[in-house]
Amino acid sequence: MPLDICHPTAPHEKLKLPEWYVSSLMMERALDAVVRRVKKLDRNHDIPYLAGYSLDGKIIYIDRHMPKSFKFRRRTIETDRFLILHEEVEKTLIDQLNLHYLHAHQIATRAEEAAVRAAGVEWHAYDRFMQKYVKRIGDERLTKVPKDLDLKPYRDEHDDDLLQRMLKSVRAGGCPKGIHVHDLAEAIQDLRKQVRRHETPAAERAKAVKRGKK
Repeated sequence: MPLDICHPTAPHEKLKLPEWYVSSLMMERALDAVVRRVKKLDRNHDIPYLAGYSLDGKIIYIDRHMPKSFKFRRRTIETDRFLILHEEVEKTLIDQLNLHYLHAHQIATRAEEAAVRAAGVEWHAYDRFMQKYVKRIGDERLTKVPKDLDLKPYRDEHDDDLLQRMLKSVRAGGCPKGIHVHDLAEAIQDLRKQVRRHETPAAERAKAVKRGKK
């Protein structure tokens, strides 16, 4: 007797519902389960790329300027839960399976897209809305950086410019009271050194050209 347990059809037949509806329903339930798992959601800081997580994974950060919803075909679509799903999946894959950030990010994005589509929202409409705020937030001065924000995504993205702005924010007093500014600044500096060590020759040449134009 073959073991066909990965894609069972019996539940679909018992419910007498279209397969796409059952899949969307299960995705909604899975999304709710992930959101309930979050111990703390913080919307009081400046977070590059819209969202992130604490080093221990107990806090999900969403940028304080990111709207909580947007309009799609006369519906109000709440977006926090989709961002939470992305960050939870990404952090779990990095910590539990030791995946590289870029790989974990790809899988998390696919999960986020599946959840968005299951909610009856076009991915392009959702992504267009998100990208608008990614650009805006990315151009802002980072004035409130969480003390325990996991910096691995920024290190793996090789975004030295972003780390420089985060360092500037810390030195300007942009971290909470009780934090050793010197220690945090040193940690960011160490990350910048790692980023520069791993830059490709093409990236180094591009920077050299940019400096030559100034």
